[in-house]
Amino acid sequence: MDSVIDTLSALSGWAALLVVGGLAFGESAAFVGLFLPGETALLLGGALAATGRVSLPAMVVVSTVAAIAGDSVGYEIGRWTGPPLRRSRPGRWVGEERWSRAERFVARHGPLAVLLGRWVGVLRTLVPALAGMNRMPYRRFLLFNALGGAAWATAVVMVGYLAGASWRRIENHLGEAGAGLAALVVLCLGAWWLIRRRRRARRGARP
Repeated sequence: MDSVIDTLSALSGWAALLVVGGLAFGESAAFVGLFLPGETALLLGGALAATGRVSLPAMVVVSTVAAIAGDSVGYEIGRWTGPPLRRSRPGRWVGEERWSRAERFVARHGPLAVLLGRWVGVLRTLVPALAGMNRMPYRRFLLFNALGGAAWATAVVMVGYLAGASWRRIENHLGEAGAGLAALVVLCLGAWWLIRRRRRARRGARP
């Protein structure tokens, strides 16, 4: 990984945009995220923008489009290959524990898992394929994919931009912060659902 990061650090302009975008795309489309998390590439992309070697708006746009497109390809791969993908050589390399963890996450949260999974390492890589395997309606998948991809890519690039040369110091903590954010969103949605349910119950109890 260090050699890849060293190579990325030497890039600028369109070369940096293409490589960072390619890694963000490949994270879910080709399971690249299992050995080089997209967060690392996007953090470095933001840091390169901070030095003026690449345009910050261009990095945000390219990263967002690549992240959304990569998850869409991952969805199609899961939809058309299904369980055989999991039993294939690449699927076995992923590991049953990772597949099971992501599968439970999708089963528990449904389409929301597509948005929340963006912020948690291995889930970001596997959830799109599992959404396709489970035949999640593509329009619903695309909505949460677009929302999650835009928020995640923008946030991570901006963190790298603000951190500048110190981006490596926050790399290990970003995943923890993302997992915490995802948990907070789940709690807020759960509270909203309970409040809404109680209001409906009260309305139904009125004479």
